[in-house]
Amino acid sequence: MKEKLTCYIVDDEYLAQEILEEYISKVSFLELIGTFPNPLEASKNIKENRPDLIFLDINMPNIDGISFLQMLKPSPMIILTTAYDQYAVKAYDLDVKDYLLKPISFERFYKGVLRLYQSQGNGEVQEKNAAMPVSEREFVFLKVGHRIQRVGILDIFLIEGMKDYLKIHTDKENILTLMSFAELEQFLHSSNFIRVHKSYMVAIDKIDHIEKNRIWIGDQIVPIGETYSVDFFNRLKGNA
Repeated sequence: MKEKLTCYIVDDEYLAQEILEEYISKVSFLELIGTFPNPLEASKNIKENRPDLIFLDINMPNIDGISFLQMLKPSPMIILTTAYDQYAVKAYDLDVKDYLLKPISFERFYKGVLRLYQSQGNGEVQEKNAAMPVSEREFVFLKVGHRIQRVGILDIFLIEGMKDYLKIHTDKENILTLMSFAELEQFLHSSNFIRVHKSYMVAIDKIDHIEKNRIWIGDQIVPIGETYSVDFFNRLKGNA
C-alpha cells in the first residue's frame, strides 16, 4: 500500500499536459514527478525515478504511445489518454489500467485513478478539492466577449463546439464563449450533461425524443456520434 502514486505525463499536446497537471494537482493520492512531450525524453528518466503510473498519449512523433509501452520492461502502470478509440482492444491486450478518451472530464479522470489507487490495497479516500459536488452549483460564470456573464446551469440544454469556441444554448439566449468542452465539463452537473458527438453535449433532462441516432431538443436536432453512442445509451438505461 502506497500513500501516493507518483506519476509521469507523456503527451506532445501542451493543452492536454495542462489539463492533466491540473487534474493531478486536485487528487491527494497522486504526485506528479515529470511531464514530457515525447517518449524519448521520458525514457531517459523512467529508470531513475521509477514512476508508479504514466498518463500516456498514443499519437506522438517519432515513437507512438503503444510502441513505447511495448518497450517498457518492467512497465509502470499505464493509463492511456487519447482522442482515438480504435486502440482500446490493443490496450486491453497490453494490460493498460484505463483508457481515457479526450477531451477528458475530471469526473471520468477521478473515477479511473481512484479505482486504480484502491486496487493497490488502499481504502477510502477523502479529497479536499476533488469531491466538491458539482450538482450543488446553480450557475457558472463564462467569459463572453469583454464581459463575464453568469449563466444558470439549469437553463442550458445544448452545448455546441465551434472550433475554439462553445455555443451555449439556453432557454433564454445563445452564448458564445472561448472555452473547450473539457474546461466547461468541470462546472456542469455530470449526472445530467453528456457528450453525444465531438461537437455536441446535451442536457439529458431536456431531450424530447431520440430517433435514428438523432436527438430532438425543442427545434434543435443533434447527431449522436459513433464514438459516444454506447456511453449515451447506457446512461439512458441507467447503466453508466
